[in-house]
Amino acid sequence: MTTFRVGAPLRLLLPAEKACARPAGLGGKASWPGTRASWFALLLPLMVILASCGFPGIASTTAQLPAVNPTVQATPLPSVRFPQDEASHRNLTEWWYYTGHLDGVASGGQPRHYGFELVVFQVLRSNLPPVYASHFAISDITRGEFHFDQRRLVELSATIPNGTSTAGFALHVGDWTLSGLNGQDNLEAGMPHYTLRIHLRALKAPVLHNGNGLITYGLGGFSYYYSRTRMTTSGLLIDHDQTVKVTGQAWMDHQWGNFLTLSNAGWDWFSIQLNTNTEMMLYLIRDATGRITSTYIGVIGADASDHLLPARALRVTVLEHWTSPASGIRYPSGWRLDINDPTLTASLTLVPQLQDQELLTYQSTGNSYWEGAVSIQGQSHGQPVQGQGYVELTGYSR
Repeated sequence: MTTFRVGAPLRLLLPAEKACARPAGLGGKASWPGTRASWFALLLPLMVILASCGFPGIASTTAQLPAVNPTVQATPLPSVRFPQDEASHRNLTEWWYYTGHLDGVASGGQPRHYGFELVVFQVLRSNLPPVYASHFAISDITRGEFHFDQRRLVELSATIPNGTSTAGFALHVGDWTLSGLNGQDNLEAGMPHYTLRIHLRALKAPVLHNGNGLITYGLGGFSYYYSRTRMTTSGLLIDHDQTVKVTGQAWMDHQWGNFLTLSNAGWDWFSIQLNTNTEMMLYLIRDATGRITSTYIGVIGADASDHLLPARALRVTVLEHWTSPASGIRYPSGWRLDINDPTLTASLTLVPQLQDQELLTYQSTGNSYWEGAVSIQGQSHGQPVQGQGYVELTGYSR
């Protein structure tokens, strides 16, 4: 088993099985805001090609991408800078990814609990305009329902600062928006029955994965990657025309680079936020046969220090399975994570807050995946702990 010293859930290396959320029994829809009919006709072949790219969020096929020069970087790559690198870059692939948990009280005094996901992907090829895809999902834990939507557009007049701006980022996919500066972020997205408007504030410095936020692959390219592992969240969630004030915690990933990707594989990715003010990011990467080929264990301390543990320190036990009635795919559903290392000794049980948190995003990124809110109970260093997190499952089949 190989352990990569990187902090990314290999959303960056493998073809993602991403999709768009579905209200239990409802299908997500794709929309094309902001495009012009004539340009759409010209760019449609590119979008079909991009739907076949083997990077997270895009289904993997044997289709050929526009030519990419596979030359090794001749000069050292610059380090990550804040706030310059919060905005978009002129690289092949980039995304901004948020997941989190929200609590509120309805007008009648009933407590409400939700999970949410909001992500924007940016794809650049040759001199063509960037293509954006976005997924928005709400796990309505109180109702026991999962809802999602998806969008995709070509942005003819996109501004890409490429590390030259100190104004942060501002992304618009139709009327869905993500913006932020120095860990003060704002999200807004809507779909039938749910509209989210929240502000997020980072409680810790960003975690630069691999120590400096840069992972190089030689001829395979490179990727930058950082996470904000604990963000306090407040704002409004309009739930079936009722405005609910919500607060909670979120996790944010930002990744960009010129990298090639592998096909016919998948991963299990876990983000964990414990009530000890510590976080963990774990993932297992599988090849086309289902064999685990790499394992990552990152532990973020209360002081935002990032500790990488060896693969042998982790044992993952799948507790149950769930079969999607929509796709027929059988997913793991419930896990026990045992970690045994001088840095951390822990045993955690993760339980999905809803079984059905599968996203079918065939209309935006051409694939499907499970990404959902989980509750966490267990012990760390012999003391009881609890928490919450998100799990992403890709590469599973019928």
